[in-house]
Amino acid sequence: MSGIVGIVNLDGAPVDPGLLRGMVDFLAFRGPDAQEMWVDNHVGLGHTMLRTTFESEHERQPFSLDGQVWITADARVDGRGDLIRLLTSQGITNLAGATDVELILRAYHVWGERCLEHLLGDFAFAIWDRGERRLFCARDHLGVKPFYYARVGNCLIFSNTLDCLRQHPSVSDRLNELAIADFLLFPSNQEFDTTAFADIQRLPAAHTATWSQAGFHLRRYWTLPIDEPIFYPRPADYLDHFKELLRLAVDDRLRTNRVGIYMSGGMDSSTVAVTARNLLQERSRPFSLQAFTAVYDHLIPDQERYYAGLVADHLGIPIHFYARDDEVLIPWSEQPLAAAPEPVANPFAWATGLQYQRQIAIHSRVFLDGLGPDIALRCEWRPHLAYLVKKRRWGRLLPDFCYHVVAHRRVPFLGRVRNWWSGYRKRSFPVWLNDDFASRLQLRGRRESVQTAAPLPHPTRPKRYGVLCSSYLQAGLEGRDTISSQASTEMRLPFLDVRLLRYLLAIPTIPWCCNKHLLRRAMRGALPERVLCRPKSPAAGDPDFERARRWGMPQLPASKALSEYINPQRIPRSLPENGWAFGTNFPPIGLAYWLRNLELEEKCIISPEVLYGTTRK
Repeated sequence: MSGIVGIVNLDGAPVDPGLLRGMVDFLAFRGPDAQEMWVDNHVGLGHTMLRTTFESEHERQPFSLDGQVWITADARVDGRGDLIRLLTSQGITNLAGATDVELILRAYHVWGERCLEHLLGDFAFAIWDRGERRLFCARDHLGVKPFYYARVGNCLIFSNTLDCLRQHPSVSDRLNELAIADFLLFPSNQEFDTTAFADIQRLPAAHTATWSQAGFHLRRYWTLPIDEPIFYPRPADYLDHFKELLRLAVDDRLRTNRVGIYMSGGMDSSTVAVTARNLLQERSRPFSLQAFTAVYDHLIPDQERYYAGLVADHLGIPIHFYARDDEVLIPWSEQPLAAAPEPVANPFAWATGLQYQRQIAIHSRVFLDGLGPDIALRCEWRPHLAYLVKKRRWGRLLPDFCYHVVAHRRVPFLGRVRNWWSGYRKRSFPVWLNDDFASRLQLRGRRESVQTAAPLPHPTRPKRYGVLCSSYLQAGLEGRDTISSQASTEMRLPFLDVRLLRYLLAIPTIPWCCNKHLLRRAMRGALPERVLCRPKSPAAGDPDFERARRWGMPQLPASKALSEYINPQRIPRSLPENGWAFGTNFPPIGLAYWLRNLELEEKCIISPEVLYGTTRK
């Protein structure tokens, strides 16, 4: 979760060291351990260090092997052993204790821009090649680490922090209207390469960007593969392969002895907790593994305290509960909210999430998260059966059906078919959108095209594959990164390890994806039986809807720019009939708070510490 920043003056003008130093200082919250910069005439690189692995204890950036090629990176390299063996085969030795940034730079020296073919992990980096007069930048496969850049005049600025780019005087705060529209409609920017600010672009996941004398080149270096389904002869083979890949993914993310885990009491985070505990116990050095659980004790029905407590007691690890019942939808007049870099649909939850992360940061810098199975292990039985029929795999069709009946003690499909229509809801076009704004950007047509887009061609998991390739995942990962980084912590996601993710998408839907059967079978004997038998179910209620019922609807803060996008008079003032309708009217409130923050920031009415927890220009 280190901070990176760089300036390249494409016209050859020297970089202003004071300006670069100010941008590095702004990133101190991302890297409190060290802040350094390197300037060579028209190129300047900066870095702020957050040490989160054993190898990083003596790491310094910006880094160079020869004084000619320099790198600044926020990176964790997975599969280090495999990469070291590859580099050793190229004649490079003594890499056992090499830092991740050194491994990346050595890979670049050997393979050039093709180094991405040999890199795994979460990373965002920029390499300045003095001999080639080339800036080479890359972002990891799924976009866990963000990367933003701005080209203004002859100046190129980049960082892994959006607000850092806004510290450069040439970068304006002019808004990107289409990004604002997407937020209000979906609510997530549907474009992978833009932000809410017109001058600032984002490098999409699994892409590289190169600036050289030949110009600018954007390239996708990887696409989530569409593998043929895996059919093993024995059920145990699926479990063994899963456990092997999970251990590998968690082990790559455990290069520290002090770890926290977000544990809900469900199967996903509990599975990660078991694996992490076992791996840490196998090491000879002492460790600290602690669980953190957000709970509701009376606002909504919630059993997370009970189930998470069962898991923690079973594993013998400390657990900290954070009760969120008394949070309120804060009126603007009473308390300003911390600012997100881009609009968020629920600014109240965003602000309290940041507050919570800062509270638990005293326990650890590294936090494991169970995100992944809710996406990759959703049961899509129709495509699965259609695939078996298409391939004429009649010998698999009957065993899959029977195995599901035995494992789950019910006949599949009937309930899902019966409930499919009742669960379908068509969202109406928002009445509160500014008519001129909606007409100018043709938002009705845009909304229709996004909602009716054809599913991606995955043979058995088209919806899940589509989610993993969508802008929603990128936005969600960037939101998590923002909250973690502002608390000087790092979030790690074992289930989004690309090696494990490919396997989860390739196993047969029936029975392994039904009710997360794969996890429940794999964790037999490792988790309490009550947790293994706990059915997967949605949240028992919308806590913000319940807060609004008790304390009233949140106020809409005044903003000069708000009326350009919405008609405030059309936003419902009374509480809707249910939480779903309540949520559909929340984006305008989120946009209003974000715009108001921008205005107060410009006028210096709110202190930088309140908004960002750091210094501002």
